[in-house]
Amino acid sequence: MDAPHGMVLYGSTDSGHSYKVRSFLLLAGIAHDYRWVDLSQPRARRGADFVAASKFGEVPVLVDQGRAMCQSNALLIHLARKSGRFAGLESEWQTVLEWLSWESNRIGFSVPNLRFSLRWVRQPPEVLDYLRRRAEADLQTLDEFLATSEFLLPSGPTVADISCSAYLFWLEQAGFTEAAYLHLQRWLRALRGLPGWRHPDQALLASSIDASRAM
Repeated sequence: MDAPHGMVLYGSTDSGHSYKVRSFLLLAGIAHDYRWVDLSQPRARRGADFVAASKFGEVPVLVDQGRAMCQSNALLIHLARKSGRFAGLESEWQTVLEWLSWESNRIGFSVPNLRFSLRWVRQPPEVLDYLRRRAEADLQTLDEFLATSEFLLPSGPTVADISCSAYLFWLEQAGFTEAAYLHLQRWLRALRGLPGWRHPDQALLASSIDASRAM
């Protein structure tokens, strides 16, 4: 765990959880050292610095001022509270936490698991049907809410939007199209328009390290 006075983010390609934190740092313009982790390697062989920093052997891991932290939504809370960016109004913080909790149990479960099952480890039809129904319900929940709100909080984009949208930039890989959810599509378009936004395929590459150091 070197660079004790800087900020280091360990992440990996195709990890929407890594993307949540990487996207926050890029959107907020916070200088950091992005270190790509090869998840095809056994956990014990994923680099000594990462193994030392990662409590559970998973990405993302953030090392901030020498302190190692994990779990994507917990990291978003830390970063928002520390920087004041994408935190919403103080009066909205309870609602922000509600969306982060909803994400971890709903769309953060259904869409990535469906995507994983379709792309990498094919599951039995009944499992795919279950995940697809869960994902459809979660996408519909978001779409209906966004019919009356530009972002998830009235004050503008927050970590709630960053978290809930993370895997949705790969929506077609889960068998869905944005066009089927018009309000959600408009919301994703607005997030893409934020200064500093990058698609996860570009933001999570190992070669992205030089760009993040330069910020």
